[in-house]
Parts: sequence; C-alpha cells; structure tokens
Amino acid sequence: MMVIAGAAITAIGAIVWLAAVRGGVPMRLGRLPGDIAYQGKHGSFYFPVVTCILLSVVLTLILWLVQWLKK
Repeated sequence: MMVIAGAAITAIGAIVWLAAVRGGVPMRLGRLPGDIAYQGKHGSFYFPVVTCILLSVVLTLILWLVQWLKK
C-alpha cells in the first residue's frame, strides 16, 4: 500500500513539474505572493511560506474527504 501511494505521489509530482516547465500551469506553485525570497551578493534564500500553507490545506481537505468517504 505504501509503495503504491509513493508511486502515485511521484507520478502526480512529475505531471505537475512537467506542466510547470512547459507553462501549462496558470498559477505557478512556489512563486506565490507572500513567499519569502532574498538575494544577496553571495547567495540567495527562498522559502515558499504561502505555497506550504496552501498545499497543507489542500492535502488536509483531500485526506479528510477520503476518510469521510470510507465511513
């Protein structure tokens, strides 16, 4: 079961990545307003705060729905 779930997550990630690379995604995850980006002289730092919150909410709702449908 875990291997199937891992393969499914990998496949979904690959599809989203390919769509983002080709410009097929209208809203670019990881580049949302509110994400922290800092570029200095010798390096840069990027932390997608809003993207993390959005993904957390979406995944929580999906898992809640799956659990609710199992009842």
